[in-house]
Amino acid sequence: MEKQERKLTVDATLTSLDEVVGFVEDSLSTTSCPMKLTMQVALCIEELFVNVASYAYENRQGVCTIRLETQHTDTDGIVFIELTDSGKPFNPLEKEDPDITLSADEREIGGLGIYMVKKSMDQVTYDYCNQKNVLRLEKSWHIA
Repeated sequence: MEKQERKLTVDATLTSLDEVVGFVEDSLSTTSCPMKLTMQVALCIEELFVNVASYAYENRQGVCTIRLETQHTDTDGIVFIELTDSGKPFNPLEKEDPDITLSADEREIGGLGIYMVKKSMDQVTYDYCNQKNVLRLEKSWHIA
């Protein structure tokens, strides 16, 4: 099984979004990860990074670190992703899932992106450690 680990630290601003998404896509392109799953993972990271960039630091400058580790063969693999920031403590997993049976007009604003992340990934966990928010994601794949 081949292992790879990469890390990227960027300013937690929306201007860094393309770099973050490119980092995830480039990292997974060197594995057996199917393109559909790569796009799914990139979309989840985009959602989470936008939340950090928009809300974590309020009126001050901050950074976000994305650590991505893959373990894969030609047909199987798993990706572990960790997003870390020093913004205000916030566990997005505590937000109640939106009622997706309601129409868009009837639903409360917010929460749909985090819900999509929780449904798309195999595992999502949050920890606040050493004054840092740490969000960990895991997704595996198998090519038949």
